[in-house]
Amino acid sequence: MSEIDPTDHALATIASILENPEPVLVVRDTETPAAEEDSVVEEHPAAADEHPVVAEHEHPVVEEQPLVPEHTDADGYSKVGPGPMVAIRLKWTVHRGDDGQYYVHETIGEQSAPVVSGPMTSEAAVRFVDAHEEEANRRFELLRSEIAGRSSLADYERKGEA
Repeated sequence: MSEIDPTDHALATIASILENPEPVLVVRDTETPAAEEDSVVEEHPAAADEHPVVAEHEHPVVEEQPLVPEHTDADGYSKVGPGPMVAIRLKWTVHRGDDGQYYVHETIGEQSAPVVSGPMTSEAAVRFVDAHEEEANRRFELLRSEIAGRSSLADYERKGEA
């Protein structure tokens, strides 16, 4: 009986998460209240906000929201690359320097010394982080596909069909 590599389980878990992300949903009432409801809203504005009136035949509009809110200030903006092990996972974090410029600290794992890129503007630093995170995800998907392809080829050869 052959042993199963724990990395296979980790990669399978990551793949299932990446293939089937659960969207965060926000429900917003898009209907405007009727004329008589306007007078109620004017008399008791706090009460109207707490319990919006929705008729049974109306369907609320559902909007997908990103899991991570947009970052308004570049200082502290951070993204983490993919990977099954924290020890080899890439992380990019934007820091504002004493000179007012922004620098991106790139680390591998939790204990490594950062590789610093900069100086740059806040927008350029955010674009830098996003571009490097997208590239890391692309490379991870290629590697994962290659591993999955080799695994299925090995299964094919083990069955004697090659």
